Amino acid sequence: MYRKILVPIDGSTTSQRALTEAAQLAQLCGASLVLLHIVDDAAHVNGFERPGVYVQEIRPRFLAAGQALLDTAKAGLAATPVAVETVLVECCGDRVSERIVEHAVKSGADLIVLGTHGRRGVDRLLIGSDAEQVARLASVPVLLVRAPRD
Repeated sequence: MYRKILVPIDGSTTSQRALTEAAQLAQLCGASLVLLHIVDDAAHVNGFERPGVYVQEIRPRFLAAGQALLDTAKAGLAATPVAVETVLVECCGDRVSERIVEHAVKSGADLIVLGTHGRRGVDRLLIGSDAEQVARLASVPVLLVRAPRD
């Protein structure tokens, strides 16, 4: 059914739920997982840091944190028979949703499993929904995993 499943993760509860769902699905299908973490560079700058400080101190820290997130997620799947690959991508001003869709094509993924917060109304309009954009733009099926309702 599926051979390669792309799972974008960001450390949130919803992305963890998506990862759990994707791992179960991968085991059933005999698929491999590609764990993708996208670092949005713009989220880590305030405009007051000098370029040298950004390059030598700030950027290495957020890249290391992103890689640590991926390594932790991969380690959590070590007891499963699922093959896991990790990929860290810098966003550089693009929408995260566009980078996810691009990576799905690049990696040959035939399914994207993605956590969603399920925002509605004004929250969705103000914050936007990367999950909704991925579902609209992707050329492969997208499985959206919702956060638990409180």
